[in-house]
Amino acid sequence: MKIDFLKEASGLFEYSQKIRRDLHMHPELGFKEVRTAEFVAHELRQMGMVVTTGIAETGVVAILESGKPGQVCMLRFDMDALPINEETGAEYASRNPGIMHACGHDAHVAIGITVARLLSNHHTHLKGTIKFVFQPAEEGLGGAERMVKEGVLENPRPDFSLGIHVWNESPVGWFGITPGPIMAASEIFRVVVRGRGGHGALPSRAIDPIVASAQVISAIQTIVSRNVHPQKTAVISVTAIHGGQAHNVIPQEVELKGTIRTFDTDIRELVLDRFQHVVDEAARMMGCQAIIEIKSLTPAVVNNDQVTAMVLNTVKHMWPHSTIDTNYQTMGSEDMAFYLQEIPGCFLFIGSANQQLGLNAAHHHPRFDIDEKVLPMAAGLLASTAIQLLD
Repeated sequence: MKIDFLKEASGLFEYSQKIRRDLHMHPELGFKEVRTAEFVAHELRQMGMVVTTGIAETGVVAILESGKPGQVCMLRFDMDALPINEETGAEYASRNPGIMHACGHDAHVAIGITVARLLSNHHTHLKGTIKFVFQPAEEGLGGAERMVKEGVLENPRPDFSLGIHVWNESPVGWFGITPGPIMAASEIFRVVVRGRGGHGALPSRAIDPIVASAQVISAIQTIVSRNVHPQKTAVISVTAIHGGQAHNVIPQEVELKGTIRTFDTDIRELVLDRFQHVVDEAARMMGCQAIIEIKSLTPAVVNNDQVTAMVLNTVKHMWPHSTIDTNYQTMGSEDMAFYLQEIPGCFLFIGSANQQLGLNAAHHHPRFDIDEKVLPMAAGLLASTAIQLLD
């Protein structure tokens, strides 16, 4: 039986939109998605699924059994919001001061619940099992890694995995479906450049960590331009500098913070090694000491070629005239990477911007909002692809 999931998802548009707007009005930060998790669990139980809550504090997992032997397909959706004051002026704007769904995770949850409804309505036509994973704390807090450690990939273990991200960098009708690396590995760093404080009028009696920090920052920028092969990619950004309090006091130390992004494992190792060496030597050259802390947040998101090819074929069949970028990559990071390290799958982008409606603010911006036409498109696509994977 051929099921037109796009048509059925379009018929559920008001349902998807209502969920998305409700969640948008009630955003919650990572590991605090209590209301969101309760909402998700309630909806899934209403569909007759076996639901488990409390994984990684607020994670929700639901199992849809077909009653027929077969493989397991995992669909993952993230739930957390960001610490941002919303400035959209929308009637469904955040009611939680200082917290906003500024990345689209409210849409992801609405898409996930809609997919669950679509597939549960046709469970007799399925083979095998669908495993729905609603994950907390994607925004740099380690939600996926914790869920993996707490057994989300077991009982049953997935054979395939799918994830999706609404993407305001591109308009509705665009898809980013790339085999291999599609999002970067992410590290964050903190460097304390320690010197010797003193009077601002007597710099010769001090060892100035501010001047040394300027040298460190300049030296860091040579790593990508002079150590990384021109046809490879890496980013090192210093994003915060803190040092000193008064106009006439040379401080004892300066703190630098930032991020490192890479795709390839060998480039990552090279950049991290050079970072340690360059920062240490640049500070030492100025008579200062550098204390370096680097924390890994997530590996690169690497798509499986075969699963990605199936997603690509599904999109071409559903939208023959759509714009598809099969070489799209972004230096942004995503902890979907932890699942894809163990389970072959595909993480794709689906355009959600509409410039004519003013819905084109970037992700993590106070005026971020999406064209909700993307909701049934994403739900129909995931439901169709999941069926094909299980077949």
